[in-house]
Amino acid sequence: MRYSCSRTEAWLILLRTPRLGSVRIRALLERYGSIQTCIDALRTQPPPGLPHLARVWLRRPNRALLDTDLAWIEQPHHRLLSYDEEDFPPQLNACAGTPPVLFVVGDAARLLYPQVAIVGSRAASPEGLANAHDFASALAAAGFLVSSGLATGIDAAAHTAALTYPTGTIAVMGTGPDRVYPWRHRKLAARIAEVGALVTAFPPGTPAQAAHFPQRNRVLAGLALGTLVIEAGERSGALISARASADFGREVFALPGSIHHPLARGCHRLIRSGAQLVEDPGEVVQSLGDAARYLGIHLNERLQVLRESAVEQPQVLPVQPDDQPLLDALGHTPLALDVISQRCGLTIPSLSSRLVLLELDGRVARLAGGLWQRLPG
Repeated sequence: MRYSCSRTEAWLILLRTPRLGSVRIRALLERYGSIQTCIDALRTQPPPGLPHLARVWLRRPNRALLDTDLAWIEQPHHRLLSYDEEDFPPQLNACAGTPPVLFVVGDAARLLYPQVAIVGSRAASPEGLANAHDFASALAAAGFLVSSGLATGIDAAAHTAALTYPTGTIAVMGTGPDRVYPWRHRKLAARIAEVGALVTAFPPGTPAQAAHFPQRNRVLAGLALGTLVIEAGERSGALISARASADFGREVFALPGSIHHPLARGCHRLIRSGAQLVEDPGEVVQSLGDAARYLGIHLNERLQVLRESAVEQPQVLPVQPDDQPLLDALGHTPLALDVISQRCGLTIPSLSSRLVLLELDGRVARLAGGLWQRLPG
């Protein structure tokens, strides 16, 4: 039985399905080829590993909740942007574990600009705030879009400085697109939406929760060509953004500080781990110049394809891969993703999707510590 709904509604149903998450959603879409086909298949022939709560929701989703989501999307300058659309940011799409959909308030095209993420302590010193302002201003003047996380301290200083430049700024949030956290930044958020964009992976109504901010930080890192850390303690959330940036193969920059300043310790640790020590915005511009030019060329090509394919073409389901070589490479001993990747020659994003599908089919198991193991049978 086909579930009759629009493409947007189908996305909302899948995004709100309990116990799925970004990796599983992308894997399922890779299997079924389209969002509508995916919804139909999960409702009529769910894979063995699909959680019970997910099955219950898919059979009877909350109509009032979906109507609230649709009403939000229909408002001016609101957008649900899915990974299979031509104007979804390719730099984020290339990163494993990132969300398949973004909710955007403002100009979604800003997500395609070459970006530098500036992050740091919420309890920044006056010197740190001045550095955030100066670096954000210089990077924006050089043509980069400055992005950050809308938090107090370094984030707010970077956003405020970048707002005065034509590129504007992007705030990546850990709440739904209709919530602002912290609340005192609601006026700043409104200004950002006017000349840039507010972006989040979480649907409307989602409140601020500590568990959401690592995902926020991964989106922030995935959108940017590089992440600049200005003041961070040893346990700062800014270090999560920096680690994600490094995991994605992006540049990480850190400003050094006094050995007596506790908010310099996180930056010093990053530098010891391989981050670039920078003292001047020009060093960031020089380091990211080639990547920005490449991204600009790539985006122009994507936009040309979009113009040429303005007439919708019939959708063809992808050819399903043969899983046996992957299962042979996995064997029956727990292995890490990078080891499996070396054995079978798949990239980490592609491998993650394939393993999640095999997990749903009950053929492999995800173990503690990020290990995977083939199951008997």
